[in-house]
Amino acid sequence: MFNIVLFEPEIPPNTGNIIRLASNSGCQLHLIEPLGFSLDEKSLRRAGLDYHQYSSLQTYKTWQDFLTKKGDGKIFAFSTKGLIKYTDISYNSGDYLLFGPETRGLPEELRTGQSIDEVLTIPMQSNSRSLNLSNSAAIAVYEAWRQVNFQGS
Repeated sequence: MFNIVLFEPEIPPNTGNIIRLASNSGCQLHLIEPLGFSLDEKSLRRAGLDYHQYSSLQTYKTWQDFLTKKGDGKIFAFSTKGLIKYTDISYNSGDYLLFGPETRGLPEELRTGQSIDEVLTIPMQSNSRSLNLSNSAAIAVYEAWRQVNFQGS
């Protein structure tokens, strides 16, 4: 299936929602530290998570740590600075969908680094700043999963 990668997530309810998204869509979730919260925080539990939903969760101390341990899939970074629409890409099982911290987005050095295959954007109205992180992840995951005909469902 697909991999959701959160680089330095800051807001517990967003991560809680994405843990649930990963569990319900068969995705593996990767969290790259530092995290803006503790994984046992009440805010995560408020999302109504069951313990089995944490089974799809892996954490990494750094971006480099993640890169050395990840599998073969492509890394698609999501950013308001992307020039390619998320629907204009062909996704394959095993690909990584990368999202940055809620208040800052993905740092330029990650977006422009050689480990990123493409920087994608989710279209919005021209006067909009950004979408919520968990909403963006859900949009991306379901498009990728749709393209593989909801394999594994």
